[in-house]
Amino acid sequence: MLSSPNEDRAVRITTRRERGALVLTVSGDLDIDSVSPLGLALTSAADDGSGPVVVDLSGVGFADSTTVNVLLQGHTALGGDRLRLAAPSPFMRRLIAMIGLDSALPVLPSVDDAIDAVLPS
Repeated sequence: MLSSPNEDRAVRITTRRERGALVLTVSGDLDIDSVSPLGLALTSAADDGSGPVVVDLSGVGFADSTTVNVLLQGHTALGGDRLRLAAPSPFMRRLIAMIGLDSALPVLPSVDDAIDAVLPS
């Protein structure tokens, strides 16, 4: 588990392997001061191999443009269609829709859907 150096932000990222995918479960508020563990987890996943990388966003209460940049950088580092966003919280659904992030990254309603998705290359 990774957490931000600023513990009062309560950002937590837990990782697990499930059916060939790496699932990163993120909770807390993500901003410039607290998003670095997510960037590290995505970099580690890129260095680690193949298979889908699913970011479970159900526990994210807030995110800013820094978070969007980290997700886009992770997508680039992972290559192809490996990065999938799953189960976005209500805040994340609004953010994703507002900026059109779903045109750059696959956003699926659940972790299971994200793991099982067959995405166009």
